[in-house]
Amino acid sequence: MFTPLVVAGLTLAMSLHGTADRRPVAHRARDASYLSAAVTGLIGTGFHIYNVTKKVGGLSWQNVFYGAPLGAPMAILLSGMLGFCSERVRANGRRRSRRIFKLPAAETVATVSALGLLGTSGEAGLLHFRGAFHNPFMAVPVTLPPIGAGLLAGAVLNGGRRMRGLARWWMRLLALMGFAGVGFHAYGVSRNMGGWRNWSQNILNGPPLPAPPSFAGLAMAGLAALELIREARDA
Repeated sequence: MFTPLVVAGLTLAMSLHGTADRRPVAHRARDASYLSAAVTGLIGTGFHIYNVTKKVGGLSWQNVFYGAPLGAPMAILLSGMLGFCSERVRANGRRRSRRIFKLPAAETVATVSALGLLGTSGEAGLLHFRGAFHNPFMAVPVTLPPIGAGLLAGAVLNGGRRMRGLARWWMRLLALMGFAGVGFHAYGVSRNMGGWRNWSQNILNGPPLPAPPSFAGLAMAGLAALELIREARDA
C-alpha cells in the first residue's frame, strides 16, 4: 500500500523536472517513472477489485460503495500515460506534425484526456450516489466532464476553430471546477462530528480532498491536446 505513494511522489518530481527541462529530447528517468506509474495503476486496480470481491457478498453495490475505490488507481495510470505521451511529444522537437509512436500526438492526448474525464466522472457519480446527492453541486462533476469529453472528441473528429474554441473554454471550466471541488470537499469534512477540530478522523471519513483536482489535471491535459491540434491543423 506504500507503493502508490512512492510512485506518485516520484512521478510528480519527474514531471517538475520535465517542466524545467527545455531540451527537446525524451529523458530515460522520466520515461521509467511514467511507465512505473502506469504499471502501478494497473496492478492497483487489480488489488482494489480483489478487496471488493473478497468481502461478504462479493461484487455488490454495498461493497463497491464502501470497499477500496475501484477508480482510484486509474488516476496513477492516467498520470503515467499522459507523462509518457508528453515525453514523446517533446522528442518530436519543433515539428508541427508530432507523433506518439505512429499515432498523431494531438489526437492521442485528446483521446486519453477524454476517456480519463469519463472514467473520473463515473467514479465521482458512484461515490456521490452513495452520498445521495444531498448537495445539488454534487451533480456538477457528473454532468460537466462528460460534455467536455464529447467536445474533445468533436475537436478530434472535426477540429474546426469554433469547436476547438468551445472545447478550450470548457476545459478551463473543468479546471476551475476541479479546484473549487476541493473547497466543497473541505466543507464536507467540516460537517462531520467535530469538524476540522477532529481533522485526523474526519479527513479520512469525509469526502476525499485530493479527488477533485483530478478533473483539473485532465482538463489541462485537454488544453495541451487542443493546442497541439491547433498547431498541426492551422499550420
